[in-house]
Amino acid sequence: MLMIRLQRKGKKHQPFYRLVVGEKRSKLNGEQVEELGWFDPVQNKNSVNKERVLHWMKLGAKASPTVNNLLISAGVVTGKKVSVHNVKKVEAVAAAPKAEEKKA
Repeated sequence: MLMIRLQRKGKKHQPFYRLVVGEKRSKLNGEQVEELGWFDPVQNKNSVNKERVLHWMKLGAKASPTVNNLLISAGVVTGKKVSVHNVKKVEAVAAAPKAEEKKA
């Protein structure tokens, strides 16, 4: 399955990301199918090739949650932003002590 993800580049403490499409199971720093744009979190700037992103999504590529939120902010895709952090794990950990109290 194809995935649109961010590939980290840059030096220490100076992150720079490339927006790439590649096989989901391949290593992120390995060979990718195509570069679709870039994102600089330090200066909060980005550039996305809208036509190519829509082309790959039409072919079945899915965006990672972070990329999905980036594409929505850039106006490439419409929809709701996705929660990037996994809240379900926090709820499960918080519910565990309550379950133990009920048993006692």
